[in-house]
Amino acid sequence: MLNRKNMDEYRELLHKEVRFKTSRSGGAGGQHVNKVETRVSLIWDLERSTLFATDHKNRLRSKLRHRLNKDGILQLDVSDDRSQLKNKETAIDRFLDLLTDALKEDKKRIATKVPKSKILDRLDRKKKNALKKQQRRKFDMD
Repeated sequence: MLNRKNMDEYRELLHKEVRFKTSRSGGAGGQHVNKVETRVSLIWDLERSTLFATDHKNRLRSKLRHRLNKDGILQLDVSDDRSQLKNKETAIDRFLDLLTDALKEDKKRIATKVPKSKILDRLDRKKKNALKKQQRRKFDMD
């Protein structure tokens, strides 16, 4: 499983499964923006990946369902820097962080019981509030 310790090992293996596409990035930069393709798109096909077992692929598919297209392809676009190389490194880092977070096991929630004292406090507050509202009513002489 992918974790922080063996990330460098996975970085090399995932690098073989990932494709990069470059394009001109918008934003500030003047003439440089119009000449150089600095935006980097990282493209990874989850379905064709050989690094993950079926259960890990299922977990990735469910956790990343909003980021995957209908063919199971993940695309990350990075245009933070004016350097294509830095954008490529940033894309790889974000990709690895995304996979690491998606493969984490969710902690199982342990149901807790509301303490008796809290229940009694709430009921006492309700009684006091009801009494206060009752005392505000007009007295009927009939």
